[in-house]
Amino acid sequence: MGCNSRRKPEWLKIKLPKGQLSVEVLNIVREHHLHTICTSGMCPNQGECWGCGTATFMIGGNICTRNCRFCNVTTGRPLPLDPEEPHHIASSVKLLHLKHAVITSVDRDDLEDLGATHWVKVIRAVKEMNPSVTMEVLIPDFQGRSELIGQIIEAKPEVISHNLETVRRLTKEIRSRATYDMSLGVVHQVAASGIVAKSGIMLGLGETREEILETMDDLRVAGCAVMTIGQYLQPTAANVEVKEYITPETFEEYRRIGMQKGFTHVESGPLVRSSYHAEKHVKQAE
Repeated sequence: MGCNSRRKPEWLKIKLPKGQLSVEVLNIVREHHLHTICTSGMCPNQGECWGCGTATFMIGGNICTRNCRFCNVTTGRPLPLDPEEPHHIASSVKLLHLKHAVITSVDRDDLEDLGATHWVKVIRAVKEMNPSVTMEVLIPDFQGRSELIGQIIEAKPEVISHNLETVRRLTKEIRSRATYDMSLGVVHQVAASGIVAKSGIMLGLGETREEILETMDDLRVAGCAVMTIGQYLQPTAANVEVKEYITPETFEEYRRIGMQKGFTHVESGPLVRSSYHAEKHVKQAE
């Protein structure tokens, strides 16, 4: 299924950000005091995406209330929400001439509404300033509170994504506070609303082939239309170790299996992340 060597294989070489568009993205992000998951999450596709003039914005600050073992985002007590952030995000989408915007956030378990109202303000601001832009939002589980998830649905982004991250058996070990069934419930609520539901998992954490196929089936039962499958890469020594590097051929096999199971789009590869080629996924909403 994969390569067991701890040394990164040749297919995991990462492109560094370069070129004029990449510089423009970085300048706009800094000028508007924004955060991107590209940098906070040490995404391996930062060079490719920024070079094409795209970035995934992270709202709600850059400090998360959860401490998932795979994630590089800082854990701690977040700062108060920035009331100007919706305007800054919307302005940046316009300045970057984006056709498709991707937005995610840290978990804000410290807030009474877990950040849902702020989410809605950002979505509406982006749509008002950029009426032709389509949008994908990668949301937290909001502790499974359906009324909060409903607020995001009512704001009508074209795609709503929520990641399972890993298989059922490994969820408690890898994720903080989140549960497998709660996340499936989020996906199901989104799908039942008619909005395109998307989810993703990482491989290389010790999961088995059977567990991966079971996860695909669980997502399909929940109504998930788009799935991403990528290689887990250990961002720091403090994060959980990589158990296995999965070959590109195996990722391609999972892509084919996923399509056979009924997903409308499966993005599967070693460097695939939640927002990788996200502009393709929005076509499912058309």
